[in-house]
Amino acid sequence: MTFSLHGLAVSRGIAIGKAHVLIHEQHDVRETLIEPGQVETEVDRLCAAIEASADHLRHMREKIPPNAPHDVAAFIDTHLLMLGDAALAEEPIRLIRERRYNAAWALRNQRDAIVSVFDQMDDAYLRTRRDDVEHVINGILRSLQGGGLSGTVADQSLAGAVVLADDLAPADALLMQHHGVVGFVTEFGGPTSHTSILARSLGIPGIVGVHRVRRFVQDGELLIVDGNEGVVVGDPDQRTLAHYRRRQDERARYSATLNKLKRAPCVTLDGLAIELQANVELPSDFATAREVGARGVGLYRTEFLYMNRTEAPTEEEHFDAYQKLVAAVSGLPVTIRTLDIGGDKQVDPALTMRGKGANPALGLRAVRLGLKEPGLFLPQIRAIVRASASGQVRMMIPMLSHVDEALQVLELVHAVQAEFAARGIPFAPDMPVGGMIEVPVAAVFADGFAQVLDFLSIGTNDLIQYAVAIDRVNDEVNYLYDPFNPGVLRLISMTIKAAQKAKVPVAMCGEMAGDIRCTRLLLGLGLESFSVHPSVLLEVKGAINGTDANLAKQIAERALKTSDTAKLRRYIEELG
Repeated sequence: MTFSLHGLAVSRGIAIGKAHVLIHEQHDVRETLIEPGQVETEVDRLCAAIEASADHLRHMREKIPPNAPHDVAAFIDTHLLMLGDAALAEEPIRLIRERRYNAAWALRNQRDAIVSVFDQMDDAYLRTRRDDVEHVINGILRSLQGGGLSGTVADQSLAGAVVLADDLAPADALLMQHHGVVGFVTEFGGPTSHTSILARSLGIPGIVGVHRVRRFVQDGELLIVDGNEGVVVGDPDQRTLAHYRRRQDERARYSATLNKLKRAPCVTLDGLAIELQANVELPSDFATAREVGARGVGLYRTEFLYMNRTEAPTEEEHFDAYQKLVAAVSGLPVTIRTLDIGGDKQVDPALTMRGKGANPALGLRAVRLGLKEPGLFLPQIRAIVRASASGQVRMMIPMLSHVDEALQVLELVHAVQAEFAARGIPFAPDMPVGGMIEVPVAAVFADGFAQVLDFLSIGTNDLIQYAVAIDRVNDEVNYLYDPFNPGVLRLISMTIKAAQKAKVPVAMCGEMAGDIRCTRLLLGLGLESFSVHPSVLLEVKGAINGTDANLAKQIAERALKTSDTAKLRRYIEELG
């Protein structure tokens, strides 16, 4: 009998195939004390297991086909870097030597410590980096316990299968493509996990968060995975099957149309040119963005320079990262967001010497922390100013809530530029400095920020969360996280109009910018610059190129005047 299960769609498309239920081996890790004479042997076992895991990943990297997205190698490289990180090896070795823990228990203790740091983060993208820690450590445990390193996706013929698992590692996504897997469903995971991002790049439809799916689906049972709506259909009847096959054909035609947009200009039906850039995390990420026609980097997150370390990154470390990105974009603009760590994006306490506070999302974070901790902030500012000599670099300040904060940062930038000028260090004297509008009071006073900054960028993730007063990752209240909330739309409109009046560029880099349900409405509100994840860039471009901006403006103006949610939805539907 046909049945359906629901989860979170993370990779678009329709997949139809027989279920392959994947049972991960359970790592039975128990605390046991080893004899003093076994200590160094246990240390050697751990080191050998780490090296075996690294060898496995290097072997996987060599199997990447030449036409694979650049993300594939980047994610494997990330795991290799984690395996080489002192935090992963040195602390377990200390526990083995000082407490005589067995290697697996020492490794599990360090995993719990690292994961607890990520669990405290408010930022959904950064919080799901805990998954990478889990995947890397599970690989080491497999080696320690003699489970081998063949990967979690079996090396048998899986052509045309839909994989069901509790969770999947990024390397599994590559194995899935290699074996011809058509889709996947997991019980855990999130849309910003590396596996989800990689699945989107590889074009493998996927759904996560389908709890207990392996209890309801039998191995070999025919499944439909609707990666657009987040629906898993089991044992479909002929009518349902025919419906989804038609949708598969429609999606194939749609994807072929999108591919033709890679080199096409981004312009509305009535001739309005729109800037479409990419959000990236690592310099290597831009290779994928460039493939789909991104015209620069609208948001480069720098938080990972501060993660998993007890000392702040040096000016040279910052400069090296920024120079690599500037080189990767080959003359296109790059917007570097300054540190957004602190209360909700926890780093080692030794970096800041401060606690996270009772309410971290509203605490000492981002620019607030930077201004109080110049030892953290100044090396980054100096590196950004130096990098400006090499290309179109822009600096962006997060979490602004008062114009005085922007003025203080500008004062630091000007002081660094004066020093460099005196010392003959090259830099771009006209480097733009802008700010993120993600606190409601900043949107209300956007005209004030537009008077002192060179550009504005709307960060909708936090703007919506703070405006509606909810934790967007709390299952009890996240239904209120709505980009179409009339109050949120008015905050966005106020920001855009203030920037336009001051003749200051304004962009949007939050998730709303990459949500094609919102594209035409945002154009109608006057937004002319979008920065989105590379995986959705072509869909956003397609929506922009199919929109009459003047018509969208007329409908958006009507939408802003209503407080009736149902009527607002009808206006949005009218936009298409």
